[in-house]
Amino acid sequence: MRTLLKNGKIYDGTGSDAFMGDILVEDEMIAEIGKDLKADADKVIDLEGLSISSGFFDAHSHNDWFAIKKEPLKYFEPFIRQGITSFISGNCGLSAVGFEADSPNVDKVGAGLFGYRGDTTGVYPTVKEFFKAVDKNSPCNMAVLVGHCSARASVAGYDSRALTEDERKRMLDIMEQGLKEGACGLSLGMMYLPGRFASVAETRDVALLAEKYDRPLTVHARALSALTMDYQPLFGRPHNLRAMDELVEMAKGTHLKLQYSHAIFVGTSTFKSKDELHRMIDDLRKEGVDAWFDIYNELLGVSVMTVFLPSWFMELPPEERLKPKNKLRLFTVCNSMILKMLGFGWKDIEIAYLGPGLEQYEGKSVRDIARQWHKSGFETYMKLCEMSQFKGRANMGPYSTPEIIEWQSKRDNVLYMTDAWVEENGIQNPAIYDCFPKFIRASLLGHGDTMPRTIRKMTGGVADRFSIPMRGYLKPGYFADLTVFDEAQMKQATPDQTKSFGIRRVFINGKEVLCDGVLDKESLKTSGHALPSRQ
Repeated sequence: MRTLLKNGKIYDGTGSDAFMGDILVEDEMIAEIGKDLKADADKVIDLEGLSISSGFFDAHSHNDWFAIKKEPLKYFEPFIRQGITSFISGNCGLSAVGFEADSPNVDKVGAGLFGYRGDTTGVYPTVKEFFKAVDKNSPCNMAVLVGHCSARASVAGYDSRALTEDERKRMLDIMEQGLKEGACGLSLGMMYLPGRFASVAETRDVALLAEKYDRPLTVHARALSALTMDYQPLFGRPHNLRAMDELVEMAKGTHLKLQYSHAIFVGTSTFKSKDELHRMIDDLRKEGVDAWFDIYNELLGVSVMTVFLPSWFMELPPEERLKPKNKLRLFTVCNSMILKMLGFGWKDIEIAYLGPGLEQYEGKSVRDIARQWHKSGFETYMKLCEMSQFKGRANMGPYSTPEIIEWQSKRDNVLYMTDAWVEENGIQNPAIYDCFPKFIRASLLGHGDTMPRTIRKMTGGVADRFSIPMRGYLKPGYFADLTVFDEAQMKQATPDQTKSFGIRRVFINGKEVLCDGVLDKESLKTSGHALPSRQ
């Protein structure tokens, strides 16, 4: 099958200026790029000046867990509609791969946030098995990191102790096997079980392994806000900077490719730490650590409702949580200290999902429900947690500001991502809909980086960072992942409408899977490839 796309404004992924030209696609590959190409083609598409780039790469994803669903399309459709064709998955230590097949702790892989449950096509302990399962069996292209949480849970469950020497060796062997089989890097999740129990010495072992294979180590730091329950003393240096101190200690003296995940600043009180955090990243770069970060174009984030609750409370039996003395202690910590000092209010916590039969609360803030119930914000919050069996989900913020996102998006060492997935129920994370078009719109309106650099940060820059061969660029001999977009429509669009905008066509490995809003669902059954890293 030969397809000729004519008269496109071509962004080739290098960061160079766009140019007008034609692209000839033959089967899965780009065969030729030039002006006024004269080629026999089965199909000719006149782009009439629309822009075209390599398909967008989501640089921070958890969609490895959804690529192995028996019916994966619904989990990928909104991403395809915003021009995304490929994913760097397995982030935050929570990969679907990287554990011993006979481990008694497979149920702990995914830390409860994800897991092998429901309608998956199988269980895939190794990168090799995962790649075999998803190659030509999933809509989009999948690269995968090996998660420290998954490997540690495999050998030691959720034990909070230091690993024995045998456990340490087995964990590192699991992760090294993944790198040998084509994993694009390793990941740490310092806020998740069991990653939160790892010492700096343990994380440094992981860092040195990533350095050995010249692969990135992506890190969800221990704190992303100025105040948490994870550091003592509670006051003093902002906790997100203390978490960065740990990463500095972990990486010192190495040439590690360190990827600081989702550079957000949770709560208005945390915003003032942004300059120092980025100075620390820049200082690492001066010392030889290849330190980068990634961002999404959203002001809020999605989390479990209990994110503010301290460990001592969550470890209590359910009946103990309801006792007045424990509620009073919790009130003092959460309401009087954590929320107020972070710059959060009950109006900033919007219910995304509580459970079956409780849909009437979705989309409402804790403050609004409190007014409806004639209760305090804290009483309402605790009641909602109890109603959801402490498993509810909330959209909350602020995590950033438009000014911070604009500033960060222009830096040289940033990549763009969504950190989002499709939930089965409730209000969705808005990043699944239009995160990438918003980056382009900001650029076109003068609020982001230049267009060539913006496109590079979602295409070739990601492929280079994670050593993904023959992707991310519009070049002959590269796979034909293509996104066609309308710059004029993007400038005029109103974002945040739970739908994408400006994306006209999407090709994955030469197959046109989206055309003017219509998905080719049959092609999407087999369009995606596994993406092993360059060895």
